[in-house]
Amino acid sequence: MDPSATASRHQTQGRLQLHFTQSEDGRRTQLHVREQQPPLQVIRAFPLATGGALVHLHNISGGVLGGDQLVLDVEVGPATHAQLTSTSATRLYRSRSEAAIAKQTTTIKVCEDALLEYLPDPLIPFAGSRYQQRTQIELAAGAGLFWWETIAPGRVAKGELFEYAQLLLTLQIAAQSRPIAIEAIKLEPHCRTLSSLARLGPYYHFCSFYVCRVGLAAAQWSQLEKELGALAQELSQPGELSWGVSTLTAHGLVIRAISRQGRAIPPGLLTFWRAAKRFLYHEEPIPPRKIY
Repeated sequence: MDPSATASRHQTQGRLQLHFTQSEDGRRTQLHVREQQPPLQVIRAFPLATGGALVHLHNISGGVLGGDQLVLDVEVGPATHAQLTSTSATRLYRSRSEAAIAKQTTTIKVCEDALLEYLPDPLIPFAGSRYQQRTQIELAAGAGLFWWETIAPGRVAKGELFEYAQLLLTLQIAAQSRPIAIEAIKLEPHCRTLSSLARLGPYYHFCSFYVCRVGLAAAQWSQLEKELGALAQELSQPGELSWGVSTLTAHGLVIRAISRQGRAIPPGLLTFWRAAKRFLYHEEPIPPRKIY
């Protein structure tokens, strides 16, 4: 039997479409679920002290299965504040065949003067998993973004290190239809060893954290880069954890880390988030409770 035909029979088509709007009195953000098809699901929005809305993204399958085709579409309406997080780490399960590639496509639109904080738990690719993730984010005038992604090497407690078959991650961020960040990562550990110094070297975990706000002058981003760069030096531990910061072409910067231990990354992300939120919005971030 054709492997692609077998894979198609086991595909799950999950879709989740979310829209955030301002309440009639303009004091809080409201969630509208336009479409919800399992295994993707949300239960409710939780109010934030700032008037924003916190939403947990659920995958009721317990993880991403081989052949799953998942679509997440988010629109953050004008002058709203949405915070999205996962309920736990995203587990990428083994694919039954080369044709059973799991895919997730995420499209995000952040409208004028809105803010999106996208703060998921790590991706954990299990042995034999094949996963492709494509994310496209469009920022309007005055829009803000805090977006991070952390990648684990596998189930470390079971001794799985880089035993997955394929991990493809692509990201494009555009501000007012102009690309400001394009990222593409394709990892195939059985074809190209990740312990090469040209890749991860002695490190196992890595992350990216994009901080954007459309309309700020280049001088302000240079100042923030300098401040966060000093933090990166303080938080880095030679041979164990390394942080770096660089500005984008406009409207933002990116923070990256590589680490031997996964537990070292979340406190650093929280520290950078706090510093950047104070600088850009003169506010304290409100972390989901699990990040503490």
